[in-house]
Parts: sequence; structure tokens; C-alpha cells
Amino acid sequence: MEGIAGIISELHHLDQNITLAINSWHSPLSDAVWMFFSNREIWIPFYLLLTVLLFVRLGWKKGLIVFLSVVLTVAACDQFSNLLKNSVGRLRPVWDNYMLQGGLRRLEGRGNFYGFFSAHAANSIGVAMAVVKGFRNGDKSRSYNTLAWIMFVWAALVGISRIFVGKHFLGDVIVGFSVGLLFGWIFARIAGWIIDKYSLHL
Repeated sequence: MEGIAGIISELHHLDQNITLAINSWHSPLSDAVWMFFSNREIWIPFYLLLTVLLFVRLGWKKGLIVFLSVVLTVAACDQFSNLLKNSVGRLRPVWDNYMLQGGLRRLEGRGNFYGFFSAHAANSIGVAMAVVKGFRNGDKSRSYNTLAWIMFVWAALVGISRIFVGKHFLGDVIVGFSVGLLFGWIFARIAGWIIDKYSLHL
């Protein structure tokens, strides 16, 4: 057990130092960009546009199934994140004395104490996965590769922004991406299965 604890401690210390290095890359312009990507409220019109496009492209029945898969993805990411944050109890960088003494740059409020893992990262990439796979339940001749690039680049920037604003460690973001991809894939597959199974009625 001591060996495992030592490895975890070393990984945490490495994560601290890498996060500090990334967080130190800043300028007034880049700070504004990262704050923009980190702000959930700013993206509400984007989410509404995606919802409208889903229903336009897929029709209301398929669109509703895919929309519900996206909602379930976000709910699963949020609940699992809250569960682990309270169970693991890993302080956010903005509450970590080592990070503060190391010159951590904070661009947002400190928030609650615990940050493992990043729900922002999980939600953004989970939505990207569910939406991209969801659109492909429509016209099978279309690849939606451009949409995929837009969605996954957007999701990556949202997740990475959490390091630059000082709210999460790199490890929090990486785990968040992994969890989001998993939940997004699971619920997208379920939606696709329902659509295929009842395709004659949709």
C-alpha cells in the first residue's frame, strides 16, 4: 500500500508541475480566449443551434432520441464527476498551497474545494461524441467530418481552458475527457440501437 501511495503522490506532484507550466503560458489576449471557452453560459446559443440542427436533419422522432442521449450523457458526466470529487477529495489548483506558491494564475472565482475530475471536460467531449454519432443516424451517405472536427476541437479547447483559468489540473482534464468519451459513446450507441430497431416507425 505504501508503494501505491508513493506512486500516487509522485504522479500528483508531476501533475502539479506540468499544470503550473501550462498555466504560465499566458497573455492578455490568450487569457480572454480561455475565459471565453471556460464560460458555460456563453455556449448556450451554440447548444440551442445544435439542438435545432438535430431536429431539422433527423426529424423530430430521431432528433428527440439523439437529444435525449446528449442530455443523459451530460447528466451521467455531472453525477459521476460529483461522486468522484467528493470521494477522492483532490483539491482544485486554486485551493492548493503548492500551486499558489508556484505562481498559479487564476482567471475565475475559486469555486468549491474539489476538482477531480473536470466536468467541463467530460461534458464538452461527451456532447461532441453524442452529437456527432447522433447526426450519423440520419443520412448515411454523409460523413459529417467537418462537424466532427468542429465539435471535438471545441470540446478540447473547453477542457484545456480549465487549466489556464486555474480551476483544474491537467490530470483532471484528461480523466474528464476519458469519462466524457465513454458516456457519450455509450448513450450514442443506445440511441442508434433504438433508431435502428424502430426505423420503420421513424
